Amino acid sequence: MPHVTKVVLFTDTDGFARFKEEPVVLDQGSPQSALSTLMPSGGFQLRTSPVGFRSMPHCTTDPQWVFILGGQMEIGLQDGSSRIFKPGEHFYSADLLPNAEAFDAQRHGHWSRQVGSDPLVTLFVRG
Repeated sequence: MPHVTKVVLFTDTDGFARFKEEPVVLDQGSPQSALSTLMPSGGFQLRTSPVGFRSMPHCTTDPQWVFILGGQMEIGLQDGSSRIFKPGEHFYSADLLPNAEAFDAQRHGHWSRQVGSDPLVTLFVRG
């Protein structure tokens, strides 16, 4: 069955953000136009970040899809690993702060930055 890969940024049981991959089955539509089931959304925002942008460590406040429209975005985790997302790529950001915990920049969340010579253009779709 056709599928697309959903890259998920999530908070693991130890409180650290990690990536995992899940298939999204495309079992609707037709063989020429395979679709996933319809997913709910809570609105969207467009953002541009200039060359040199880098965020401070943070957690996602509301789970959301992040689609890279232009430029490149690197997401870094507290364990020192990172992933770069290019135009046409996406991930689902759901690394929420664990319940009843105060934010610790050495443990929780992720950072993001613009990579390369082009400004970063992203589309955020609330999940």
